[in-house]
Amino acid sequence: MRMPLGRPSLRPYLPYRQRPMTGDPALVAHFLGTSSVLLSDGETSVLNDGFVTRPGMLRVALGRIAPDRPLVRAAIDRLRVRNLAAVVCAHSHYDHALDAPVWALETGAELVGSPSTANIGRGLGVPEPRLRVVADGETVSYGRFDLTFLESVHSPGDRFPGTVDEPLVPPARAGAWRTGAAYSVLVAHPAGRVLLHASANVRPGALRGRSADVIYLGIGNLGRQSAEFLRTYWDEVVVATGARRVVLVHWDDFFAGLHRPLRPMPRFLDDIGTTMSRLLPLARRDGVDVVLPVTWRPSAPLADLK
Repeated sequence: MRMPLGRPSLRPYLPYRQRPMTGDPALVAHFLGTSSVLLSDGETSVLNDGFVTRPGMLRVALGRIAPDRPLVRAAIDRLRVRNLAAVVCAHSHYDHALDAPVWALETGAELVGSPSTANIGRGLGVPEPRLRVVADGETVSYGRFDLTFLESVHSPGDRFPGTVDEPLVPPARAGAWRTGAAYSVLVAHPAGRVLLHASANVRPGALRGRSADVIYLGIGNLGRQSAEFLRTYWDEVVVATGARRVVLVHWDDFFAGLHRPLRPMPRFLDDIGTTMSRLLPLARRDGVDVVLPVTWRPSAPLADLK
C-alpha cells in the first residue's frame, strides 16, 4: 500500500481523549506513550514496558542506542513510584525493553518476560533473582495483581525478528533488541480485568475463553493493513474477551520525546486516520468505549464502564 506524505492530525479524535480522573478509584493507570502503562492499586504497582528514552529516528537508523537513566529516574520521581513490583515486557524490541531493566534496577522490581528480555536485563546488570522468565499461560502474582502471559504475535512487518541469545550490553544497534516471544498480558485484580495487548496482531483463538473489562489495544501499523485484517484483529481480541472499553496504544511517534504532546506516526510509517475510520464503526457496532490516552495524566480505566 502506498502511503501519502505528511502526518495525520489528532484533532478529529479529540472527543475520545481520556477523561479527567475523579474520586479515588481502586485501580489507577498512567500512560507513558507507545505501549507503556503503569497500573497501581495504592499498595502495589506493575509496569508494562516503561519506554521513556525514545531515541530519535536518525539515531535509531544509523547509530547506537542505550537507555537514558536520568530520564527513567525522572519518570519514577514524576509518577512517585515507590511500590513497583514488576516490569513486564510485551516483547523485546527496543521500544518495549530498552528501559525496562533500568526501572527494575532503580526500584527493585522484577523484570518479567521472555528469555530475550532476561538477556537484556543481564546486559545491564539486573540481578539474576530478579529476572523472571514466563511460559505461555503462566500466571504470576504481585500483591492483588495476577498476571497471565499469553503468547501472541508481533504486528505484520516485524523488522527485528529472532531472539536475544546473549546478554545485551548497550549502546548497540536498535536491531540487537530482537522480538523474542510476544505476549498479551491479562491482569486480574479485584477491581476488574485489564488486558495489555501491545502488538496489533493475535494468534487465532488465543483469547477464546478469556475475559477482560478493558483492553490497552495496540494499533500500530494497522493503517498499513487491510480492512479485513483489522476486523479480524478486533473480533479476536475485543469481541472474544467481551471488553467494554479499549484504550488505544502504540499509535504515537515514539521517535519524539515525552516532554512534548504525543503526535501520530508520519504517514509513510502508518496512518492513524485509516485505522480510526475502520475501528470506530466496529466499536459503535459492539457498544465499546474508545479512549485516546494522555501521557502522565492519571486515569481510572475501569470507571463508569457501560
